[in-house]
Amino acid sequence: MTKKKKVIVLSCMIALLAVTAVFNYVLSGTKSSENVSEMVTASTYFSQYRTERLTTRSTEMSELDAIISAAVVDSTEYNSALEMKRELTKITENELYLETLIKAYGFNDCVVTIGLDTSNINVMVESANLSDDDAVLIYSIIEDEKIGSVSNVKIIPIS
Repeated sequence: MTKKKKVIVLSCMIALLAVTAVFNYVLSGTKSSENVSEMVTASTYFSQYRTERLTTRSTEMSELDAIISAAVVDSTEYNSALEMKRELTKITENELYLETLIKAYGFNDCVVTIGLDTSNINVMVESANLSDDDAVLIYSIIEDEKIGSVSNVKIIPIS
């Protein structure tokens, strides 16, 4: 894919993300002045994040499907879009798999994000005070599943 086409595709993705954020704000309604001081609870944070992730991934997949259907089979654009779609699918599966495993080990809730362009793995886990043993457990889960390097894992407690 030429550099110009890549810029156009990325610009469209950013624009769609902005539109999604605006729709999310509008559809959720405006907050009254008495609710402004309310803190976001951990459960709200996790559910909001999952919704935003699902919306963003669906948009990305739709854009990749459009590129794949419009491109000539076996062209550079076709192969690049197909490879990116495979990579996004793999990342999504790994994120959901790690979230399920971490919850199975006793954590109330968590969200895992794996970078597409980086090897970073962020684990946001519901915990008022995350102990060293908890962190070691999360690191060992990721290392055992061979999804990424433990040196690229960042654990963020959310309370």
